[in-house]
Amino acid sequence: MGRLRIEHGLVLPMDPPGATIADGVVVVEGGEITYVGAASAAPSGERAEVLDATGCLVLPGLVNAHTHVSMTLLRGYADDLALEEWLGGKIWPAEMRLRREDVYWGAMLGIVEMIRGGVTTFNDMYHYFDAVADAALDAGIRACVSGVLIGLIPGADEIFQQAVEFTAALKERAHPRLVPMLAPHAPYSCPDELLVRTAEAAAELGVRLHIHVAETEREVTDSLAEHGATPVGHLAQLGFFDVPTVACHCVHLTDEDIAILAERQVGIAHCPTSNMKLASGFARVADLLRAGACLGLGTDGAASNNNLDMFEEMMVGAVIAKGHAGNPEVVSAVEMLAMATRGSAAALGLDHQIGTLAPGKKADIVVIDPWRPHLQPLHNPISHLVYAARADDVRDVVIEGSVVLRDRQLTSLDEGEIIAKAREAAEHLVGA
Repeated sequence: MGRLRIEHGLVLPMDPPGATIADGVVVVEGGEITYVGAASAAPSGERAEVLDATGCLVLPGLVNAHTHVSMTLLRGYADDLALEEWLGGKIWPAEMRLRREDVYWGAMLGIVEMIRGGVTTFNDMYHYFDAVADAALDAGIRACVSGVLIGLIPGADEIFQQAVEFTAALKERAHPRLVPMLAPHAPYSCPDELLVRTAEAAAELGVRLHIHVAETEREVTDSLAEHGATPVGHLAQLGFFDVPTVACHCVHLTDEDIAILAERQVGIAHCPTSNMKLASGFARVADLLRAGACLGLGTDGAASNNNLDMFEEMMVGAVIAKGHAGNPEVVSAVEMLAMATRGSAAALGLDHQIGTLAPGKKADIVVIDPWRPHLQPLHNPISHLVYAARADDVRDVVIEGSVVLRDRQLTSLDEGEIIAKAREAAEHLVGA
């Protein structure tokens, strides 16, 4: 990694949210940002690769706070179903046929989609998590990886041990773009003993937990019947939140739940499109923001979304929050863009490295081309990014100082091969 200058764009550092720098420059050295500011005060550009961003928007890489990236293989396989039927009747039976190579090529397909859409970091939970890690390394993207732990399946103890060993090895390896986590699937699919054991292992290893929480009304009703507490309340009683946690969905929350999540600064991954498609419900986004909760944004998997487009996710998340609250002033475009960048980074415990453009941060940067009919006239760039932009408006993507997408062309990945291999893997799973 050498020196890189991104010049003459409208820079949105997201530090603070809403700030802009006209005719801005971002200087990168050795994978880190060394300067963000006006071109007139920028250091010399000698011996630097230059990305001319004239007329473009320059912002931090988007952070997908929750996905199952290899579920690209099941895109369109099971639609128009409630979560319980979708999982138990279609998805889990198909996943029983997964091979390691299927997960790798499904991950590569999803990573290509995300890079093209300006995502520079994703947080994943899936089977064959080592294959997802390998895909992230090969593709040059930043990833939090964790193997899904389900207490209801044969071999659960063995899978738990494998996950702990892999997490320990990855933690020791300390690769700058790979962050291990431990991921019990959900309170309803993991007995208390597994939840507690996983939390203890995460605390010992110094990693975060990644879990689905309060995704459906039925989950909450069942938890109240079995434990006398909501899923959030039950996890708090178990001491689960004593360990830093990424809690995904968090749709059906009481006021007390919100207070617990905010007080414990649990990272929340809001997945509005998936929540709507599965009719899981409306998350209380405005209330969570008002309470000071740590709120990020995720796509969930492509089998329940059905894409990994974080621009679409921002738009859906913003308009649904307004409609649910009956108030067009809640969850502004600035707040939603913050959720997709610095908020998601904080939810993953990575806000010291990514999520904003600032000296000392990792050089994860996206250049947006607004010279397209749906983005003109450019009255309000942040409004356009949230309410009008699409994944294919991304022109350039930089991850840790390396240009992985230049002029909409992948610089090191064979997209045709990846699509072909993913199609073969999907055919193995579902015969389609």
